[in-house]
Amino acid sequence: MAKKNATAKVLSSELVLHTRVFDVQREKVIEPSGVEATRDIIVHPGSVVVLPVLPDGGIVLIRQYRHSVRQYLWELVAGRRDGNESFVAGARRELREETGYTAGRMQQLLDLFPSPGFLRENMVIFLAAGLKKGAANPEPDEKITQMIVTLREAEKWIRSGKIRDGKTVAGILYYAKYFAKKK
Repeated sequence: MAKKNATAKVLSSELVLHTRVFDVQREKVIEPSGVEATRDIIVHPGSVVVLPVLPDGGIVLIRQYRHSVRQYLWELVAGRRDGNESFVAGARRELREETGYTAGRMQQLLDLFPSPGFLRENMVIFLAAGLKKGAANPEPDEKITQMIVTLREAEKWIRSGKIRDGKTVAGILYYAKYFAKKK
């Protein structure tokens, strides 16, 4: 029986692939249960997600094409951390780049692992408030549409399948349950 907080013993580790976004590492391990296994792991520097809420309660969503699923998706603002930047600094940068908004207050909502079976990525979701509008400055490959929706509309979009992005579903539902003013 494995100890409660035991971790795997890494027997070997090999960089299989290096890309501009992530690495793939192959590790031979003995897991806490005693099982010897080979694990291919996507190693990612971490990402930030931002739920921008306007003074009237409106939520800023963005829509962009995601080639991996070959669809346009409605999402919260999100992006990869740059280098050693803090999660909150990354959240502020992504918010400004993708929407033009700056936040007077940034509050952490969630810190999660989006797909821990094969992905070593830490994702932190922030609530952005005290928003001031400015000019967006997206990356050259980002073609982004913005829309402001009510929390009720966002929840309806989740139920109907119009919002399918996992980080967006998690952020909105967590916000609705624990932070939103009940009306």
